[in-house]
Amino acid sequence: MKNLVIVESPSKSKTIEKYLGKDYKVLSSKGHIRDLAIKGKEGLGVDIENGFTPQYVISDDKKDTVKKLKEEAKKADNIYLATDPDREGEAISWHLAQVLDLDLEAKDRIVFNEITKTAVLNALKEPRAIDLDLVHSQETRRILDRIIGFKLSKLLQSKIKSKSAGRVQSIALRMICDREKEIRAFKAEEYWTIKVFFNEDGKDFSADLYKVGTKKAAIKNKEEADAILARSKDPYLLSDVKKQVKRRQARLPFITSTLQQEASTKLGFGAKKTMMIAQMLYEGIDIGSGPQGLITYMRTDSTRLSNDFIKAADSYIEENYGKEYIGKYRVKNDEGAQDAHEAIRPTSLENDPEKIKSYLTNDQYKLYRFIYHRAIASLMADAKNDATTYTFTTADLTYQSTGSVLTFDGFLKAYNEYDSSKDTPLPPVKEGSELISKDLKAEQHFTEPPSRYTEARLIKALEEEGVGRPSTYATIIDTIIARAYVELKTASESSKTKYFFPTEQGELTDEKLKEYFSSVINIKYTAEMEKELDEIASGKEDGRKALEDFYERFDPLVKEAYEKMDKKAPEFVGEKCPECGGDLVYRQSRYGKFISCSNYPKCRYTASIEKKDKEEPEHTGKICPECGAELLKRKSRYGTYFLGCSNYPKCKHIENIDGEKPKFKRRKK
Repeated sequence: MKNLVIVESPSKSKTIEKYLGKDYKVLSSKGHIRDLAIKGKEGLGVDIENGFTPQYVISDDKKDTVKKLKEEAKKADNIYLATDPDREGEAISWHLAQVLDLDLEAKDRIVFNEITKTAVLNALKEPRAIDLDLVHSQETRRILDRIIGFKLSKLLQSKIKSKSAGRVQSIALRMICDREKEIRAFKAEEYWTIKVFFNEDGKDFSADLYKVGTKKAAIKNKEEADAILARSKDPYLLSDVKKQVKRRQARLPFITSTLQQEASTKLGFGAKKTMMIAQMLYEGIDIGSGPQGLITYMRTDSTRLSNDFIKAADSYIEENYGKEYIGKYRVKNDEGAQDAHEAIRPTSLENDPEKIKSYLTNDQYKLYRFIYHRAIASLMADAKNDATTYTFTTADLTYQSTGSVLTFDGFLKAYNEYDSSKDTPLPPVKEGSELISKDLKAEQHFTEPPSRYTEARLIKALEEEGVGRPSTYATIIDTIIARAYVELKTASESSKTKYFFPTEQGELTDEKLKEYFSSVINIKYTAEMEKELDEIASGKEDGRKALEDFYERFDPLVKEAYEKMDKKAPEFVGEKCPECGGDLVYRQSRYGKFISCSNYPKCRYTASIEKKDKEEPEHTGKICPECGAELLKRKSRYGTYFLGCSNYPKCKHIENIDGEKPKFKRRKK
């Protein structure tokens, strides 16, 4: 064998091997091969006293994989590391280089933004060394998350029986709990609106009260509304007609966060489902001539598009819609955007969704079609509307009516299915005309509390606050649900939209974190930490210094919390222990909730809680590292959750909720 290429995904390896031919062998590391050890002081796997030195170990479930990679590496003349083009992918390549004893300065790292033959072959022509700045950034993030996660989780488990806490998941929980407090504290205020109804040339339309005298209308009660009704008398003079052309720009192409948000509102997909399907589309699907990557890399915060795609899209637009539909290329990246990759787009416009529909599942087709049309629409001309505003006056009152009619569909030619705007035409009326009203109505309203977060709204809020990274949002949401800190459910039986509701345990967890860790578990500090990680990735900041600064601030807070935080009182079952007569209480173990005697350890009586109906497995959006199928969240007989392969019993891979392979102990005979 002359060349060995290592990627992280089994399905990705199949796609790439097809492109490279017989002189290349493509193998998968099946994700990370190493992680921080769970030993040493406090089980952190990090030597804090010696410069935060990490101790890495090969994961138990990856030992066979590493053994095979080492065997194949010895046979190869050249080894290329082709993991994903982001910090996590860079770290996987670094770990592979360490374990396979490769030269870290060697140019053996290849990156591509899409899995197409052209992109892969071009990447092979331009190998580079591993970017150690990216590796240091990922390593700093991992160490931060391990220290915060382990120390806070241990504290909360011992004090209030909460399962865990994390750097970013705690912020998501904070936002949900704060919103719930806003809703509870909200006091509705009364207000009224008044409409006058007309019929002109057989067409009904209405106008809203806009001004009273020279002030904008603000009617607070029925008495004020009745006074307005009494002064609103025929005829109504059309004192002003304003017409203008309004332009609507197309939305920019998808980035990770907007894809998750829009797929939630337009397709009804959860964040984890969206990312799972996008991963499949990126890694490759057989569309008749073998597997092919259909979209570019789906973890990106840049709206940039390549010149080649723009040129191809312009030709496509002219050929299918007409030259007048070609628009201007726009790009807008937030201050914190890394701009390492393009926006999410189809790898080839020749792969029309309708042509390849038969090769895709229904969900794959829906998401691919959405991405395809969004990318094309982003490069199309503005839509144009004729907007009309009628201003009516009677006494000292001003009423206004607005209408809009689409005159040029522009980008909507490709994106109309995902757009909810409609024409609202007004009948033609000449300025100076006097109209007789058909009806006049006053309607009472009350202000409403702020809305709870949906998945889409929470992702948008996290992104706006600069907390976390788009690629982590699905995992954050999954974690706070799995920990039973929040519930995602409908607000009423008639509603289909699901909102986040904090649980009692979730609110208690947030309350204690706010009481003892407000200086480090807050939106501003977490966002600043994300910026610092970006600076480390660009070589402008030192990771060890960042860890030292954080720990100097964090460790005293942990010590204070252990001293001052009260323990949660036991939850009594209301029954006596059949063995010693003591009170039975509910306890929590790593296997879930169970019943125990309050006199433990003197009395060791335990009982399981009566099982409810078996829960249906949930989609996770994660890929099985063994076979490439989806991992499902299942409930064990102990009441805890785990991730199991959907291809069971053919594939028996399982993980815990944190993505770690469980360790089984042999029973002593």
